[in-house]
Amino acid sequence: MNRFTFLFLLFFPVLGVAQENAFAEDAFFIRKIYDEALTRSRCYDWLNFLARRIGGRLAGSPQSAAAVEYTRRLLDSLQLDSVWLQPCMVPYWVRGDKEQVRIVNSQKMGTIELNALALGNSVGTGPMGLTADVVEVKNLDQVDSLGEALRNKIVFFNGPMDPTQINTFNAYGKAAGQRVWGASRASRYGALGVLVRSLTTRLDDIPHTGSTVYEDGVTPIPALAISTRDAELLSRLLREHPVRVFMRNTSQSLGEVPSFNVIGEIKGSEFPDEIILVGGHLDSWDVGAGAHDDGAGCVQAIDILHLARLMGYQPKRTIRCVLFMNEENGLRGARAYWKWSDEKGEFHMAAIESDRGGFTPRGFTADGHEEVFNEKFRKVIDWLPLLEPYGLNFRKGGSGADISGLKSQKGLLFGFEPDSQRYFDYHHTPIDGVDVVNKRELELGAAAIMSLVYLLDKYGI
Repeated sequence: MNRFTFLFLLFFPVLGVAQENAFAEDAFFIRKIYDEALTRSRCYDWLNFLARRIGGRLAGSPQSAAAVEYTRRLLDSLQLDSVWLQPCMVPYWVRGDKEQVRIVNSQKMGTIELNALALGNSVGTGPMGLTADVVEVKNLDQVDSLGEALRNKIVFFNGPMDPTQINTFNAYGKAAGQRVWGASRASRYGALGVLVRSLTTRLDDIPHTGSTVYEDGVTPIPALAISTRDAELLSRLLREHPVRVFMRNTSQSLGEVPSFNVIGEIKGSEFPDEIILVGGHLDSWDVGAGAHDDGAGCVQAIDILHLARLMGYQPKRTIRCVLFMNEENGLRGARAYWKWSDEKGEFHMAAIESDRGGFTPRGFTADGHEEVFNEKFRKVIDWLPLLEPYGLNFRKGGSGADISGLKSQKGLLFGFEPDSQRYFDYHHTPIDGVDVVNKRELELGAAAIMSLVYLLDKYGI
């Protein structure tokens, strides 16, 4: 008994002949997708160039411009029907000199240097830095409770990611508010600056950057992240006696500069106006190489079109690869794309974003407009027997920041979901390099996404 006969008996014991034939055709084609991806994919080579030769690609930087040109040429080399650059204006923030955070009054240990990174969009302290007493809080509500007691202090946000959450993205989502909004909340009460515990479940010496947002009407104050091990140390010292900290960063925003989304597509032969988007974000933080976040997603999206060409696959519907600019600290590329697409009256039947790293594929989360989601999601669930042999599943949930604004077009939005346990070891850090991306896992991810694209294209929703 071959593997596909076994699948028939397991999942479809009473199928008719036509259904059996369709299932066999789809199963064989998906097997072919995996064979091609695991033997002829180029995505790891592309990621190696993007991460090692270009490196961190913060929006507005020369490296981001190099990444735009490199990926445009890559898409051009695939002999697609169309390749183009879509303009967008992006904020240009620069980190400046190496950050310094130093405990200056420890009675036990003397002066202690802490591992720190400025948060994206943070203002600088000025060249002389600032020194103040530290007040520890666990969340934003505690800031409001302390109120004026925070005036002229450095507020230390020490809310850890919940280690009991099996899906680490859930833990990240619950803890990220202190990083995003902490500086604004503390500034309301006259704080001078904020320190934020890095968002990872791991205890180590590596600080994690990420965006902070200044609300309208507040005075921007410096915001720096410190490593989890240093956060534990600072918290322990604060339980014993008052602590003063010196912090210094020279970050600044340099206004807005022009940049681009990079787009390529294969036009559909029967339903060209029904678009299946695959994408990731081309920008990354400046401190690492942005391999998992989100070089992996970008090269997987490119590989979908590459695999289609390798296999001689002519889609019924238009398959479009979009590499978005400025997801990390502004979402300007995505907003430009949504506006352009809506103005053209386009219909994205489906959009798939890969922005959770290049780890072992587990499946897809799905989201959509409330008027159509349940009906369309039920159709997708019918495909599970074809995908489960590859360890894939569907679940309701989010999709991706860059495609979220397409919900109004009433297609289905998917987030590619790899295993999440190691992602936040590397997320927004100097160690997010190609050396921590497994080639086979990356290729399996491309195959998983291509398999979903094939089913969406063949059957529609």
